[in-house]
Amino acid sequence: MEEKKIENLTELFEKALTMLGENKDREGLLKTPKRAAEAYSFLTKGYNEDIDKIINGAVFSTDNDDMVIVKNIELYSLCEHHLLPFFGKCHVAYIPNGKVLGLSKIARIADAYSRRLQIQENLARQIAETVMKYTSAEGVGVVIEAQHLCMMMRGVEKQNSVMTTSCMLGSFRDDSATRSEFLSLIGK
Repeated sequence: MEEKKIENLTELFEKALTMLGENKDREGLLKTPKRAAEAYSFLTKGYNEDIDKIINGAVFSTDNDDMVIVKNIELYSLCEHHLLPFFGKCHVAYIPNGKVLGLSKIARIADAYSRRLQIQENLARQIAETVMKYTSAEGVGVVIEAQHLCMMMRGVEKQNSVMTTSCMLGSFRDDSATRSEFLSLIGK
């Protein structure tokens, strides 16, 4: 299946190069269509990710009810409007309600959703809802800060712009002290 997908994408990239006015047969572009197909396949591998398999039972009992935060998770995604990258960092926090999630699983969840054609606003919500689903936490907070090449390379061409989005669920939404503690601990 993956091989056929790469083959079909390669043909599409060959056509795109020709339509852009390039000679797809010139030396520097000979392998570009296949490399681009493989790159886009990797950059969108989140469509093939199964969250249950990512979690793989790594939910553990705990008596802890203090905030758990994972800061500065790098993420890379593709804007669904222009197919251009956006990249930045994600901060995830939750207040356990008898269960904690294996540490690496939070980063893996962020990767699974970011490796899709995406908008940042939805990405924050997808991560938050997934952490909430698997932990039944008292609350979950997610903040994403990212730079978008669709805004930097084209359009308004603002090189230093950073988009910040958040999704607050449960106690992070309902309790301003909890929300403030989270934002303070991530430096916001």
